[in-house]
Amino acid sequence: MDAYRQIVLAARPIGVPTLGNFRLATGPLPIPSDGQLLLRTRYLSLDPYMRGRMNDAKSYAAPVELGQVMEGEVIAEILETRHPSYRKGELVQGRIGWRTHAAVDADTVRRVETAGNSSTTALGVLGMPGFTAYAGMKVIGQPKIGETVVVAAASGPVGSLVGQLARIAGARAVGIAGGATKCAYVRDELRFDAAIDHRAEGFSEMLAAACPDGIDVYFENVGGPIWDAVLPLLNRYARVPVCGPVSHYNEAKPTGGSSAAETMVTVLRRSLLIRGFINTEFAADHYDSFLMELGPLVRSGEIRYREDISEGLEAAPSAFIDMLVGRNFGKALVRVS
Repeated sequence: MDAYRQIVLAARPIGVPTLGNFRLATGPLPIPSDGQLLLRTRYLSLDPYMRGRMNDAKSYAAPVELGQVMEGEVIAEILETRHPSYRKGELVQGRIGWRTHAAVDADTVRRVETAGNSSTTALGVLGMPGFTAYAGMKVIGQPKIGETVVVAAASGPVGSLVGQLARIAGARAVGIAGGATKCAYVRDELRFDAAIDHRAEGFSEMLAAACPDGIDVYFENVGGPIWDAVLPLLNRYARVPVCGPVSHYNEAKPTGGSSAAETMVTVLRRSLLIRGFINTEFAADHYDSFLMELGPLVRSGEIRYREDISEGLEAAPSAFIDMLVGRNFGKALVRVS
């Protein structure tokens, strides 16, 4: 019988993960029961939140246990169906993990919906990363005409859409990215008003110069020294959607960044709104409008995106490590089959 392959968590990482934290495991092709689907993974999404799942720590979701398959969302093809609502050959998406095949309950997946766009957009600009940007901006950021919106990791799947949504709303978009190539992409392809290299000497001064009227919305998905540079520039009543401080994900104990006391004093003096969120909080009320509004804009090219695709399941660990340290360029995906 055909074998399937999966990547399991072999050891919990300390700091940046290494290839030794992962292990390739194989087994016989699973057999679906009544109400289940047999799936073959086409694409696997790699996302920063997975690093948190590798830790044995309390969070908004349970950690991956040692020896268990790594967590992850996929696009998969139905090879066999034991459920009347699905047909062989249809594409579905769900949290199947880092594996080539799976037999899953039909109610744990949903059909891929991309409004006529490439199926991979369901894992990126029209998937969880895109909805994270959309929900954070719509519910918390709420940019207004003439305001200044700043986002770090601006060439990535979340940050790139944050800035484009800011421009659509009539605000100025200032992106922060690592290196000249990514900054050029943010400025020239994504059409941000300014792009600042956080690796450059004098970064804080350059950010201040790009935001002469201060910052009204800062979409926080990095933390660390970038937050230090942003905090003094936040205007009165500025809004800060917080979706994940990726710069701290590889720390055994979070360090660096402005002190809690300094941040809290600024929050008080400038009446700041700082709101952490998980995108699923807003899905029931906003996911349908997200697809309806953004699907046509992606199809027309008004909203632009970039994908960084690695080949083969075995490439997933190294591609994941590259993403965590900023070596990817665009939404990190693995073409599994």
